[in-house]
Order: sequence, then C-alpha cells, then structure tokens
Amino acid sequence: MKTRSWLKVFCAGLLWALASAALAQPYPNRAVRVIIPFPPGGTLDVVGRMLAQKLAEQTGQAFVIENRAGGNGTIGASAVTAAAADGYTLLFSASTFTTTPMTMQAPPYDVLKDFTPVALVAKAPLSIAVRKEFPASDLKGVIAYAKAHPGELSFARAATAAAGHLATEQLKRAAGIEFLVVPYKGTAPAFQDILGGRIDGFIDPILGALNYHKAGQLRIVAVTSSARVAGLPDVPTVAETIPGFEAYSWYGLWGPAKLPVEIARKLNEETARALASDMRDKLEAQGLIVTPGSIEDFVRFQRDDMAQAQKVIVEAKIRNE
Repeated sequence: MKTRSWLKVFCAGLLWALASAALAQPYPNRAVRVIIPFPPGGTLDVVGRMLAQKLAEQTGQAFVIENRAGGNGTIGASAVTAAAADGYTLLFSASTFTTTPMTMQAPPYDVLKDFTPVALVAKAPLSIAVRKEFPASDLKGVIAYAKAHPGELSFARAATAAAGHLATEQLKRAAGIEFLVVPYKGTAPAFQDILGGRIDGFIDPILGALNYHKAGQLRIVAVTSSARVAGLPDVPTVAETIPGFEAYSWYGLWGPAKLPVEIARKLNEETARALASDMRDKLEAQGLIVTPGSIEDFVRFQRDDMAQAQKVIVEAKIRNE
C-alpha cells in the first residue's frame, strides 16, 4: 500500500512538472490553428494564407489554415469562441465578422465580448466592376444608365453586410439611383456571373477583380479609396464623381475572449514583423493598404468602423436571411 501511495505521489508530481515545463515554453510551441470563416479562393483567404506562412517562418511553428464556411462567416467565428484561450486557435476574418451580427435577431456571439482583438492587417479599397460589354466605361456612365433604365441594372452581393454590400447600398443613396442587388454565396460565383454577362456589376475588394480587369474580362470603373490605387493609376476614385464617398473592407486577427495579454502582444508583434517583410510589397501590389499597429489601435479602429457600419445597416434596413 505504501508503494502504491508513493507511486501516486510520484506520478502526480511528474505530471505537474511536465505541465509546468510546457507552460514555461515560449509561445507558440506547437501548431496554431487559424480559422477563416469563408471558403478558399477569396481575398480574405489569400491574405490569411500569406500571413499564416509568414508567422510560421518567423516562429518556427505551423500556422494551419482551416476554412470553416457557413452562416455568413458566423459558424467559423463561433468555433473560436468555444476554443481554449491559449493562442492555439485564432480567427482571421474580414470586416464582415463585425457587421453580420448587427443584421441578426439572435447573433451567436458578441464581437466585443467574446473575442480578443490581436492585429489589424490591411484595409482593402473596393472596386466597382462591370461586365466587359456594359454600355458605359466610367462611373458617371453607370449612374446615368441606372437613371435612364430604372430597375434594370443588377449588382452582385457576395455576403450580407459585407463591405461590398454596404458600399453598394451607400452608392445607391449617394448617387440617387435604384438597382437590383442579387445575393450570391461568396465572391467566386458572383465573378463567374459577371464574367458570363449574367449580371451587370459587383462591388468587392480590388484583389478579387484586379486580374480579370487586367485580362480585359471585366472593367473596373472606380475604386472606393480616398486616393487612386497605385496598381490602377488610370482608374478614378468614386469621390471624383461623388465627393466624400469612401469605403473599405479590412482584415484582422482575433483570439478567443480572455486570451492572455502576453500571447496577444506576441502575435501582434509577429504580425507587424510579417507586414514589414516582402508581404507588404505583395499586398500593396494588389491594391491593399497595409495597416500595422498596436492592439489598442485595432480596438479603436474596430469600434469606429462598427459604428459607421451600423448607420448604413439601419438606413438600408439590412437583415440577414
């Protein structure tokens, strides 16, 4: 009996020592799962995979992307709320993550209470793209066409309350026009229909339309940033036609609520390192605006952006189907 008791004490001590040693190891000391709550192939996925690769190179540990689509991004985000707050399950998402709950009667999570903001990665100006056969070559022409043919113009909507959807509603009100907004399940099918001529236009982050524009498969008539985009110097801003118009999507990194401060700051610092590397050049070449900053900067930015989005959602009476 004494031997058994001694063994129990020894085993308990050994387990405690092993656990303490594991906790003492610097973060990360094993693979990190990064959930992207939309399908592969979109702008969000492209940027997320770039970041994951850089974080893996810098830390020596794998950052494994897991695409968990559904519920307009809420399924993947909800999975993060259920994960341990140890830094080994993270969320990489777009501004849609913060706006979708505003359109739901019973949102599955509270953006401000159930997550820990880690880093703002990039802002993405949006492009207003039209099918290549569209009978107008600039934004003024698109607006004139909509006024001359009320109800005939059709624009895609990739996700409810996504930046492109909000910008579409903003454009309708700012330009004083009405047109049909057609829902799609993601950007890929929306682009397929605009390339096939089955829909007239689409407002989405520039990265999605850029290669199609360069290949002459569609036409970008305007960008929603305050200044022209370096990669598209001949494409005017919306503000050149509608003064004051500005809209962006943006991408960030979050952890579950109560993520330890030291882990959040480590991730923020590693993200800043990644954005100071050749990743910056790659993102900027595709029209994105790189936005490294502190966690506190991200918290302020997120709150301000959510307040602006809430105004558009209320005015346009946007509801999640």
